[in-house]
Amino acid sequence: MKGVILAGGRGTRLYPLTKVTNKHLLPVGKEPMIFNPIKQLVSAGITDILIVTSTQHMGDVVNLLGSGKEFNCDFTYKVQEEAKGIAHALLLAENFANGEKIVVVLGDNISDTSIKHSVEIFKKQGHGARVLLKKVGDPERYGVVAIDEKKIIQIEEKPHHPKSDYAVIGYYMYDHKVFDIIRTVTPSVRGELEITSVNNIYVEDGELEYDIHPGNWTDAGTIESLRFASEMMLKVENQMFYISGRGEA
Repeated sequence: MKGVILAGGRGTRLYPLTKVTNKHLLPVGKEPMIFNPIKQLVSAGITDILIVTSTQHMGDVVNLLGSGKEFNCDFTYKVQEEAKGIAHALLLAENFANGEKIVVVLGDNISDTSIKHSVEIFKKQGHGARVLLKKVGDPERYGVVAIDEKKIIQIEEKPHHPKSDYAVIGYYMYDHKVFDIIRTVTPSVRGELEITSVNNIYVEDGELEYDIHPGNWTDAGTIESLRFASEMMLKVENQMFYISGRGEA
């Protein structure tokens, strides 16, 4: 199983902090933001990791992260030349995945709790996809699920009238079919290939499973959420904890 971190985009909601740097290099607690997604994958036993970022920031990202030796993993890098959505960026990982299952983490997702348990369940899942959900106070910012006790019925992207307060957060797990699915997706009104469209195709096929992420979580894509992410991680000294107990750092 391989890992993909999507760290492109323009970071417009964090302007002017992002005027001279990639948002994923901004500090969260005591470390650059991108360290947390890396730790998530490594904590789940995934050490072959592709990092997708923008042309203008690739040099800074590579200078910070290097080969991956510091994190006990191996990095590959890929440039997303145009910001055309999460699914567009993910399509760049097709050759890297080479038919294996992948775990995808958005570079601005921050949590103090490992996704290891969900990754282990996905390894046994056989086929399809798996996403993580979290109850949020502002669901209109996210892809929001309508769910029954066992299945996701639908995911709606940034709804004006959310059907629930459970958001799909930026940890996605896919089988090899995801790249073929992306190629069938029609760009949204903002000209992007939306990951919600990809996930909804898995829903239609009855192949999208989910877990509720048990730890503290936020994205760090706005000034307010970046501050919250820093406060959250400073409380735990930027450590990652496992589901089985906060004593197992």
